[in-house]
Amino acid sequence: MLPIFTIGIEEEYQTVDPITRDLRSHIHAEIIEKGKMLLQERVKAEMHQSVVEVGTSVCNSIQDAKKEVQKLRRDMIALAKENGLRLVAGATHPFADWRAQEITPDERYKNIVEDLQLVARANLIFGLHVHVGVDDRETAIQLMNHARYFLPHILALSTNSPFWLGMNTGLKSYRCKVFDKFPRTNIPDYFPSWGEYENFVKLLIKTNCIDNAKKIWWDIRPHPFFNTLEFRICDIPLRVDETVALAALIQATVAKLYKLYAANQGFRLYRRALIMENKWRAARYGLDGKIIDFGKQKEVPVRDLIGEYLDFVDDVVDELGCREELSYIHEILEMGSGADRQLSIYHNTQDLKKVVDFMIEETEVGVANSAPAVVARRS
Repeated sequence: MLPIFTIGIEEEYQTVDPITRDLRSHIHAEIIEKGKMLLQERVKAEMHQSVVEVGTSVCNSIQDAKKEVQKLRRDMIALAKENGLRLVAGATHPFADWRAQEITPDERYKNIVEDLQLVARANLIFGLHVHVGVDDRETAIQLMNHARYFLPHILALSTNSPFWLGMNTGLKSYRCKVFDKFPRTNIPDYFPSWGEYENFVKLLIKTNCIDNAKKIWWDIRPHPFFNTLEFRICDIPLRVDETVALAALIQATVAKLYKLYAANQGFRLYRRALIMENKWRAARYGLDGKIIDFGKQKEVPVRDLIGEYLDFVDDVVDELGCREELSYIHEILEMGSGADRQLSIYHNTQDLKKVVDFMIEETEVGVANSAPAVVARRS
């Protein structure tokens, strides 16, 4: 029998002016403070004032997590509208200029900007973070080692940032390329034990690289304060059902790898450099590309590997009770990722403001059990 793999979901949203469709700094007292009154500590500011982050509580099932993230989106959409703004779930804004964005007056963000300078100021991106509870730290580091292989697959499904500064970047996840200017990002190395990881962190602290392990911003990390594995690879998807499906896939991945680990049947470990090749392909081409099957030593279409991935985790899905939520992965494969759908709108209209309008509509789909909006299918 599997342990309970708890789930926590964090989403970062854009606050957008409905007239200009540009990013607009929210009024801290109106959005953040009112949000905290409504949702307690589940709402917080981010470094840029046009970013708002929400997070669920610790959930015992994907169904509980879904209800919470739906409510968080619903309440933040309403709060934004009350203050003349719109909420957007997109990993980059199609044309906003980071140089025009205000920094939140907080000591933590002031220190990050002081340390990282222009790299921090330009980091106007929006992600999805999924926490899966793993109580034993030694187990967590071993599961992280094995889960690294699947990060490019997960990224390809979540890609939702094709535009930057008004340009079609040619990438499905340009957010990745903005964020990897930060130190201590991307796919982590393999760590033989929790003790080796702790020694690594202690060395960074001792040599004044970091003051705590929260400044290790890898695509997957053991959270420094909670007993969780935190998956940070994802672009924030357009729809809440996409977020929930990705969270279900991540939970199932941890559960399956745990099942193998507990039976002394590990998943094969690959070098960071090889996994980074697949991450680049996922960021560049999304679901339409090929990534490398290292076991077969050949390129395979991403959609085929996602099918194999779903088969790999299938034997833990019913015990986790997440089959219905996970099945939405097939819908993503059919309609395309958020990047595919944004690009389809732009292809048809040549108007980035229309793309923003579409993103606003998609952000609201599924938050109130309403009928789905008409989707722009991949062209």
